[in-house]
Amino acid sequence: MQTLIRLLGRKTIGLVANIGEIFILLGKTIKYLKYFHQDRVLYNEQLYRLGVKALPLVGIIAVFAGAVAGWQGAYQLEDTLPPRFFGQIVAIGILSEMGPVLTALVLAGRNGSSIGAEIATMKVTEQIDALEVMAINPIRHLVTPRVVAMVVMLPLLVVVADIIALFTAALIGDLFFNISVRMFFNSFQSVFVFTEDVLPSILKALSFGISIGLISCWVGLKATRGATGVGRAAIQAFVFSATIILINDYAVATIVF
Repeated sequence: MQTLIRLLGRKTIGLVANIGEIFILLGKTIKYLKYFHQDRVLYNEQLYRLGVKALPLVGIIAVFAGAVAGWQGAYQLEDTLPPRFFGQIVAIGILSEMGPVLTALVLAGRNGSSIGAEIATMKVTEQIDALEVMAINPIRHLVTPRVVAMVVMLPLLVVVADIIALFTAALIGDLFFNISVRMFFNSFQSVFVFTEDVLPSILKALSFGISIGLISCWVGLKATRGATGVGRAAIQAFVFSATIILINDYAVATIVF
């Protein structure tokens, strides 16, 4: 029993210490935002790599997410509610949950693992130590551009994913359930409120972007033990980011709704 209590105590202390390290890293990241103009080349590179190049993957995910939402929504409504409710139910579900959460989880796997493995490789091969020897701050040049890129691009990608998913769901309703695209968007428009339907999605995307960028960089900076550490960092970057995404999703939903 005492062994179990000691183990729980160590795990709790380690968790609190890790959370503290992440918030310290967040503070340092914000601190170096003042060098944005001087480092704009680094920011542009990360915006393109983490955002623009992720568009095809996000588009594919959005198409199938919209198709599933449209099919399930129309199937559940069949013989229970009039078709005019189809657009309201499906669109709100896409905007509030499927769009931001699925996009964030996909980018946690794509970008989070990439960031974690990249920085971990630099850590175990002592490239970060070399940067410090040359008086180049690794937080400024490695962490801040990646975190900012995730914060900026994730909401934009969520908006793109929402639009693609909405049109896909409307087409599914039109092709298979005889619910016209016009009826879909008229139904949605009749209850659409920006502050209730879109703003929460953007707030979620911002929190997801901060979480993915910050946690992935933190995991990479903590990496040890060669190739094994790099592989572990890639896995942890996705697992930790995905967990925090779901926690943030619940927290934002309870605050906004």
